[in-house]
Amino acid sequence: MSYIEQIDRNNIPTHIAVIMDGNGRWAKQRGLDRFLGHKNGLEAVRNSIKACTEVGVSHLTLYTFSTENWNRPIEEVDALMDLMVQAIANETQKLIGNNVKLQIIGNIDRLPQRTREALDRCLMSTAACTGLTLILALSYSSKWEITQAVQKIAAAVKQDELCLAEINETLIANNLETAGIPDPDLLIRTGGEKRISNFLMWQIAYSELYFTDELWPDFDQESLYKAIYDYQFRERRYGKTSEQINPGNK
Repeated sequence: MSYIEQIDRNNIPTHIAVIMDGNGRWAKQRGLDRFLGHKNGLEAVRNSIKACTEVGVSHLTLYTFSTENWNRPIEEVDALMDLMVQAIANETQKLIGNNVKLQIIGNIDRLPQRTREALDRCLMSTAACTGLTLILALSYSSKWEITQAVQKIAAAVKQDELCLAEINETLIANNLETAGIPDPDLLIRTGGEKRISNFLMWQIAYSELYFTDELWPDFDQESLYKAIYDYQFRERRYGKTSEQINPGNK
């Protein structure tokens, strides 16, 4: 029986975030160039979008390119940027057809002009879509994001637009890249590693974490359904006791 048949449609995570790990190792296992691992990873992206749309997830965030990834060999970075431009051009009409809206978080100014232009075209083309919001974290890291937020808040205090007493969690959240986006209910990491890697560290304070040994190119729709099924057995207490969450269990 497929996991989708076992999922409780009344307990679907609103927002799923994914650390897409394992492209390079997938290629290495097959004696292929790392670039081909990234290229094959595009099918896993399509599968995840289809699965989220099928079960009613409203937001899907993919850790596409971190600020640390700029330190990779220049040939790999250039190939990734070219692949991104090509993928966005090829997928835009499919996103529109599936009512998927694209959103970007990260230090976009650091991306090559050709990449920014492709992203801008897709952002404008999908702006009216009202289904799944697909968020690509590009040239992104939590440390960079939080630093930017602190700088903006400090500047507002310096200009007497804000007093220290007004700085709270809501204000900080509203100055992050994800302002207006619900925090992830479920964070998935593929590839077998069990770390967060500087991704959405503020936002995942109470997210459920799901780690799988599957390499990203092998992650299909059934894989995502399995992660959601596992999530539905978690008790999300947010600091409270089990009895407070479920009074009937006393």
